[in-house]
Amino acid sequence: MGYIMELRETLGSRPLLMPGACVLVRNEEGHLLLQKRSDSFDWGTLGGALELGESLEEAAARELQEEAGLTAKAFQLIALLSGQDMYYRYPHGDEVYNVMAVYEAVGVEGIPTVNDDEGLELKYFALDQPIPDLNPFTELVLRKIGYLN
Repeated sequence: MGYIMELRETLGSRPLLMPGACVLVRNEEGHLLLQKRSDSFDWGTLGGALELGESLEEAAARELQEEAGLTAKAFQLIALLSGQDMYYRYPHGDEVYNVMAVYEAVGVEGIPTVNDDEGLELKYFALDQPIPDLNPFTELVLRKIGYLN
């Protein structure tokens, strides 16, 4: 059982500080890889919470592998996001205030493949076109880093 799940057993769905990493993967055309989430059935970025003793870059690498079956030669830090507007309430009721390192994966290798139960599908989206069913929190993050207008 992961660290966050252990905390949830004690604290229930009360708000937690959630340090984590978000991984942006772009193809040759500059399109962004998103996953259709199994909890909310909308499109979001790859990423997740840190495990105990893990660095932000290690979390980015792990999440990239777990959620998309990909590896990267490096991760470029794009932004560190925190604060009131980084609040998120999951569909099942858990509440978090994210402290999120946003990375762009560099030198990505592999073919995007759904590898875990968090995602239903992986797909590249052009950023100059509306993305249907974009997760509102993901939209906020992409706007904050200048990926969306």
